[in-house]
Amino acid sequence: MTILHQAITAGALSLPQPYLLFLGDAAERGYAKTALGLADWAGDRCVGEFVLPECTVTTGLARMTPAEAHARGARSLLIGVANIGGVIPERWLGALVEALEAGLDLVSGLHERLSDIPVLAKEAARLGRQLIDVRSPPPGIPTGSGRKRSGKRLLTVGTDCALGKKYTALALAEGIRARGVAADFRASGQTGIMIAGAGMPMDAVVSDFLAGAAELLSPDAADDHWDVIEGQGSLFHPAYAAVSLGLLHGSQPDVFVVCHLPGRETIMGMPQFPIPSIRAVIDQTIALGSLTNPAIRCAGISLNTAALDAAAAEAEIAALAEAYGLPVADPVRGGPALERLIDSCLA
Repeated sequence: MTILHQAITAGALSLPQPYLLFLGDAAERGYAKTALGLADWAGDRCVGEFVLPECTVTTGLARMTPAEAHARGARSLLIGVANIGGVIPERWLGALVEALEAGLDLVSGLHERLSDIPVLAKEAARLGRQLIDVRSPPPGIPTGSGRKRSGKRLLTVGTDCALGKKYTALALAEGIRARGVAADFRASGQTGIMIAGAGMPMDAVVSDFLAGAAELLSPDAADDHWDVIEGQGSLFHPAYAAVSLGLLHGSQPDVFVVCHLPGRETIMGMPQFPIPSIRAVIDQTIALGSLTNPAIRCAGISLNTAALDAAAAEAEIAALAEAYGLPVADPVRGGPALERLIDSCLA
């Protein structure tokens, strides 16, 4: 996979690369989505992965110690875990200090700031290393205006968290550009920002300014230009729906694509809440999104079929396409199904 470079200059990052990806003690792929996303979309900037003994997830990159990674050219340890609450557990600290001692800076997209952890701040100062927190919104974000902006916008939305909104946005932006149409991927979460080098960490923005932050993320553009905006959370998530709604109102999408993981029955980390139907997500997104864009429409469905073989994935895609009368595709598998989804987005 390749990555598109954004034209955003405000808040652009310059991260020390290449990366050694830290997976900590992740036992579920959904919580290692940052490392997996970097490996898939910026693999040329990753030298390997570093894990604790309890980790059962892998990016497929070579496992190595921080010293080995530094010898192979790595310049930072990037925390590739997106856990509940965005915290840095005490059990990780020994590994993070080891990375500092090996000559690596630390890069994190978690809510808890590296510099707020005394042992890390002390060791970084002693060793002359950088502690870089990506999840830091720029100052001066305005409240949302609701003003209609020029250009076209596509937003990925989901039935849950961690099921493909970022991958879908990246693939659609790449596919649109391949047709000679101007398009930019607009990152709204820490992993997307790390991949693209710029963006807006929506879930770190004070709630009153979420819509305004989304407006800054996708400013006025040429009438034939597309911003493909990475979605966050889910309108049906009991913890994160506020971020999803602010992003929806501020991005004012002309088109949205619903992302879904077949087989997931409950909200990740909240088994008491069932996954909503795709129909419910379509209806809710139109009902709420029409406040700032009355012409909003659903262009299709994106499926994460990583757990299915090719035949089962094809059958699932065909069944949902028939059920909803919309194009359905797995953006990673690509092929004619993805082309039909892009056709629908651009129609």
